[in-house]
Amino acid sequence: MKKFLNAIIVLIAFHSNGLISQDVEEIVVTSALVDTTEITNPLYVIDGEDILDDATTSLGDAIDSYLGVSIADYGAAVGQPIIRGMSGPRVKILKNGMVNRDVSGLGVDHLNDVDLNDISQIEIVKGPSSLLYANGTIGGIINVVDDTISTVNFESPKANFGLETQSVNDGEAQSFSYKENIGGFNFSLGFKDVNFGNYDIPDGAVMHEEEEHHDEDEHEDEHHEDEHHEEDLGYVNNSDFAVEATKFGISKVGDWGYIGFGIDNLESVYGIPFHGDEHGDEHGDEHGDEHGDEHGDEEEGHDEHGEERIFSTTDSETFSIKGSYNFNGSLINKIDFTYRDSDYTLTEAHEEEEHHDEEEHHDEEEHHDEDEEEHEEHAPTVFANQATEYGAIFDISNDYATQKIVLNFVDEDNSIVGEEAFMNPANNEEFTMGYYLSKDFDLFNVDLGMRIDQIDRSGSVTDEDHGDVDNYSIDDTTNSFAFSLGRDLSDTLDVNLGFASVERLPSVIELFMNGPHMATGRFEVGDPTLSAETSNNFDITFSFDNGDYYGYASFFVTDVDNYITLMDEDEDHDEHEDEHHDDEDEHHEDEDGHEDGHDDHGHGNLIHANYIQENAEFDGYEIEFGRTIQMANGDLTLSFGRDVVNAEFTDGHNVPRINPARNVYSLVYDQGDLLFKINLKDVDDQNDFGEGETATNGYQMLDARLTKTFDLDGKSKLKVSLFGRNLLDEKARNHASFVKDQVPLPGKNVGIKFNFDF
Repeated sequence: MKKFLNAIIVLIAFHSNGLISQDVEEIVVTSALVDTTEITNPLYVIDGEDILDDATTSLGDAIDSYLGVSIADYGAAVGQPIIRGMSGPRVKILKNGMVNRDVSGLGVDHLNDVDLNDISQIEIVKGPSSLLYANGTIGGIINVVDDTISTVNFESPKANFGLETQSVNDGEAQSFSYKENIGGFNFSLGFKDVNFGNYDIPDGAVMHEEEEHHDEDEHEDEHHEDEHHEEDLGYVNNSDFAVEATKFGISKVGDWGYIGFGIDNLESVYGIPFHGDEHGDEHGDEHGDEHGDEHGDEEEGHDEHGEERIFSTTDSETFSIKGSYNFNGSLINKIDFTYRDSDYTLTEAHEEEEHHDEEEHHDEEEHHDEDEEEHEEHAPTVFANQATEYGAIFDISNDYATQKIVLNFVDEDNSIVGEEAFMNPANNEEFTMGYYLSKDFDLFNVDLGMRIDQIDRSGSVTDEDHGDVDNYSIDDTTNSFAFSLGRDLSDTLDVNLGFASVERLPSVIELFMNGPHMATGRFEVGDPTLSAETSNNFDITFSFDNGDYYGYASFFVTDVDNYITLMDEDEDHDEHEDEHHDDEDEHHEDEDGHEDGHDDHGHGNLIHANYIQENAEFDGYEIEFGRTIQMANGDLTLSFGRDVVNAEFTDGHNVPRINPARNVYSLVYDQGDLLFKINLKDVDDQNDFGEGETATNGYQMLDARLTKTFDLDGKSKLKVSLFGRNLLDEKARNHASFVKDQVPLPGKNVGIKFNFDF
């Protein structure tokens, strides 16, 4: 066993009442995760009504305006959240306190499949309480909470109908939910259907390869023709999104506690707006003279069948049991228990497969073999995750302190089957023991969380040249620890200190990845010998609120030993290439100045990238201040916020895909039945980019929403929301996105939403 404590903290007597929000209405100090009335960790709790009244979007986009939170997008459907520069497996997405077992971790073009219809709240948590619910949470957790399995009795029947339309994608959405207590049982039903088309973008928003590589003089004219053609489209092709989500739950509540079960089904179809071409160079070399327009001059991401449709379909089914039993004993007060069985598949396919036979008859004889090979490469690829999870939290609180012990077990199978399968099947088993303590002393408050995870990850790697299969089993124990203490400096000023040491074992992708990943345009290679990451984080937070003015400032430093990153091969990192890929040839430049990469493997158009480890340091801050003014029977709140994340490896080069600093200006007017919000997000240029990246221009994103509530008969109400996104029609792209140049953010979007409650 490793020691929990990696450092000794000087205990300073401080106490904090919690985090002041950048929008006071949306933040409360109660969390469903730890079931207490005061949380001393940095925490956002976003009211579900705010999500319900706003535009339908991805999970990441829904929380992107909060300080310290950003996204890595891949079109409208995909918006994977980032917390303080940490992303991927370092940020866990939870559904009602249990990790959502989709396949978002197996690809940047995979969405976080979470239904945001009829939710109670979204919780964004760091610190001790996050250790109760997931391991490796270096960044934190995002928990989506609903009452499908209700923990309280519904007082009266309640139904909601919703309708929505958006302009940027000619989209529409319908939703329905119903709750009622029948015969002492709580019944909950929710349904949502969303259909969004390709989204519009500002003129000239798509950046083309020749704009970055002006040395391709021989094809300059053809490239400009393609550029104008793409820009004239005015939208991003294959950026459509459709989803149908259904959830149903029953629960029984009594003085003894509660128990219930829930069934969730989510099916979606969304286009893949970018898809790399691993054989572009081969075709260009072999047929460039004869068919230059077809193969040689195509921009990255488009093969000879440029008009084909590439899309993903997902099918998620989860069955959950959740309950709590009150012992009211001398040792154990209650036990919260959970069980979930998840079955998730994502299928990536090419629509032109259906017309393959017809197309072949119209091709010339000399193209037959080439088309046959190309179509063979377009077989569907199925990503699957099947998981079973059990968990229990024992409440052993007493008059002295709040205390909880957690036990959890997960058995998870990941597989990728198909032509573009870049990883062999893998299994993940985890057994967890954790402890949480919160104690309020007279002078300060202490929060403590720790966990031990016994993890077994097994998989294999196939040698591409010889076909040999090497099997691996990584069996290790990780220990994590988080601690915070704080104090009221005055009636209006609080301060909180936090320290966390979190270990994270490499994910199955980081360990066993070995193949072409079209979504990133790279040939990615994992490393089964990667060791665990260890993150040591220190932060200090000040909060001020005197009723009229409020302020918040949080500063953090995070040192990560053995930070795992996907690094494009570069001459500055030959030492990593030699260490992990001794048998691979060095890159060399072709006559046009481009790396031919691994033409010997037939992946000439893909960048070769390796999962490597280097020590890294993240630092930054979030600050906000604002004022609330009473005006015309309402409250007007003005605020300014800024968040910054800097991330460097110890040798001085930048960590890839770190979003730049942002200034956030907000105005909120609340008059009870009338709510108006306007938000301007001013994003800086990102010139501190990593290997294989380019600089990203800043942009200003102006969003607004007006919601009016009409009381119809005392029992029913109608809420009408007018919303606007990117009202300045800015050319905008997220630096953290692998496809920021080819897939910019949507242009101006206006819409209307109706919610009828009765």
